[in-house]
Amino acid sequence: MKKNTHSEDYRLVVFEDSSCNYSFLTRSTVKTDKTIKWEDGKEYPHFKIEISDKSHPYYTGQRTLVDTAGRIEKFNRKYKKKDS
Repeated sequence: MKKNTHSEDYRLVVFEDSSCNYSFLTRSTVKTDKTIKWEDGKEYPHFKIEISDKSHPYYTGQRTLVDTAGRIEKFNRKYKKKDS
């Protein structure tokens, strides 16, 4: 690794995805005051995230389908031309 590329606070951090109860350990410079005991028994800085590869729809394949037919019908009802 190149010298002076990362700040001095480049260390192992546990990231926790709060939406699916998934945690992973990686290196980061993120600032946090919280710590957590990891699987190896050591204590690491802890940072909560809202979404990760385990909960993101693109990676999990759980994309929602858009009901375009329903939207078109709703639009037509709302802006329907009235007969004169």
